[in-house]
This record gives sequence, C-alpha cells and structure tokens, in this order.
Amino acid sequence: MNKTFLIKFFASGFYSSYSEIVPGTTGTFPAWLIAYFLVGGSSTAVIIAAIALTVISVWLASLAENVYGHDAKKIVIDEWAGMFITIILVPYSLLNYIIAFIAFRGFDAVKIWPANIAERLPRGWGVTADDVVAGIQANLLTHLIVYIINLYI
Repeated sequence: MNKTFLIKFFASGFYSSYSEIVPGTTGTFPAWLIAYFLVGGSSTAVIIAAIALTVISVWLASLAENVYGHDAKKIVIDEWAGMFITIILVPYSLLNYIIAFIAFRGFDAVKIWPANIAERLPRGWGVTADDVVAGIQANLLTHLIVYIINLYI
C-alpha cells in the first residue's frame, strides 16, 4: 500500500464520500454506524473518539488537500470528528442518534456563525474547524430536542 492510497482511504471515510449525491452525508454515515453499533453509547469512548478524530482530521485533511484539492467534498474525516462531537453525552438510543445525525448534517450544510468563520482557517485546520463548530451546535440542539421529547413522553 502506498501513502496516497492510505490518505484517500481514511480521509474519504473508507471511500464513502465518493457518492455523486450528498458526499458529506454518505461520508458521515459510516461514522454514525460506528458510533451506534460499535461504540454503543459509551460516553468515554465517544469523547476519546471525538478528540482523536479531531486531531487526526487536522493532520489528515491537510495531507488530503494535496491529493483532492482545498476542502474537497471527498474529504470527510472532518465530518467524522463532527459527528462524534455531536453525540457527546447524548443518551444512547436509535431515535436520539438519528436526531443527532440530522442535526449535524443540517448545521454542517448551513454553516452558521461561527462555523462560517472557522472554515477560513488554513489547510486542515479550516477543513476541520467548521465541522467541530457544527458538531458543538448540533450537540446542543440534540440535547435540547431530547430534553423536550423526554418532557412529553
């Protein structure tokens, strides 16, 4: 295996972002599957994964930009970091994780302040920073929605 193959494989979320339609969403889905089925709601594992993926994303996205171009749609390791940030301390359930996925994809697509400013940072920092911000925003919204649902159920 060569270096370019490994960069492409991991930066693209195991090539999940190669979809012609909504590559960010298809690229985020494997992270959601890993979070739901493999991590299984372990708060410690989610936090460790969120931190590790954020650090890896800055480094790997910088390398991937040399292969794909600046902040290319095929780079989704940053979405993986954002997805794990979104589910930090979210109570483990299928409904809650679906809400988190939808919230993250929404915030990532819209990029409201300060995500729109964060993406202006250079190289992997900018690629990753807007998804970190979107993940925080989605996390807060997810917690609010889960709280409201629990009030009425």
